[in-house]
Amino acid sequence: MPAAGIVNIRRDVDDKFYRYRMPLLLTKIEGKGNGIKTVIPNMSDVARALSRPPSYITKFFGCELGAQTPFDEKNDRYIVNGAHDAIRLRELLDGFIDKFVLCASCKNPETDLNVVKNGRREDIFRDCKACGERTNIDMRHKLVTFILKNPPKNPKKSKKGKGEAANNGNAGGVHASGPTIPGQEEDGSGGDTDDELTRKIKAEAADLTNDTVLGDDDWAVDTSTEAVKARIKTLEGQMGGLSLPGGDDDGSEDDADSPYSQFGRWVEEHRGQDGIGSVQIYRKAEELGVEKKHKAVLVLVQALFTEDIVEEINTYNALLAKMITSEKHQKALLGGIERLAGLTYTKLIPAIPKILMALYQNDVLDEEVVKQWGTHVSKKYVDKETSKKVRKASEPFLKWLEEADDGSEEE
Repeated sequence: MPAAGIVNIRRDVDDKFYRYRMPLLLTKIEGKGNGIKTVIPNMSDVARALSRPPSYITKFFGCELGAQTPFDEKNDRYIVNGAHDAIRLRELLDGFIDKFVLCASCKNPETDLNVVKNGRREDIFRDCKACGERTNIDMRHKLVTFILKNPPKNPKKSKKGKGEAANNGNAGGVHASGPTIPGQEEDGSGGDTDDELTRKIKAEAADLTNDTVLGDDDWAVDTSTEAVKARIKTLEGQMGGLSLPGGDDDGSEDDADSPYSQFGRWVEEHRGQDGIGSVQIYRKAEELGVEKKHKAVLVLVQALFTEDIVEEINTYNALLAKMITSEKHQKALLGGIERLAGLTYTKLIPAIPKILMALYQNDVLDEEVVKQWGTHVSKKYVDKETSKKVRKASEPFLKWLEEADDGSEEE
């Protein structure tokens, strides 16, 4: 399946710092004549980002197009009969999002879809976790019949309290959190543990220290013509997956004029330019009043680093040391790495051990923080599958840490 780009869930929002994102819907025409059909190979990924069952979206397309929509959930195959243009289906997807995902009050996609019985009547509501409003679904739409016959599953009960699920009464619900919707869980608590990480570490760490030699702890940046050209070449069109989490008390991550959005845009626009190094970036953070905020670290990682991150960590080690001053900052740093490697530069996933080693050798990451991160899957910064993938790739570094500890104890 070809790789899908990442787009805002609300495609009317142009801000690339908008935190709610999903894969771009892909289509594939198969067959011919009366047997022609449109297959949607990444329907499950799109549906997962919206936290709605893929069958709902597929049936919605059928309702709007007057077409049959056979699907096989077991084999992850979703079809709309007939030949349909990808652009048209993406427009219809926008309609589905507007009618069945976005809160009618605040237009936030962070909603639960609930079916509530009212005597003999059943109603469908969107419960918004952002503004608290409960808004009605248009019960006249043809998809409503399918939803009532196939109600959404109850959301999982969180460790923070079983009362949240109980508040739904006899309602079924599913929560729209998307792959980049943060703030649902704290790192290392509330996320599902990937037991396989603690059971087996397969890869070896003998060559982890290669290409991770420390740079001098100064505030300089390589501004040679070759270095600048190399960085600029990797910058073009690479910031599609940038988004911001909640947590600090000033500025909204959905606001293009927030200090975090301004900081991220400035770093993205000026990185690699002559004379722009650690000092200039830190001064910009000071100017915007975010130099001590952990959210600024998350933005910095996504805006500053490229596929050459291992070398860039050594270049900007003084900046990282200056801005990362607590465990919370380190967790934001790791969250930024998850997004950078898991969403923006997926080719970096095999290099996760080297990235962690470079951060560790530069005294930016503490051993206990990275160990806890490596053994606990969290949906705070990326979706669960991406979180697992990134942590799985970190196994060689975790093994190296364990062996280093064992060696110290034996001595």
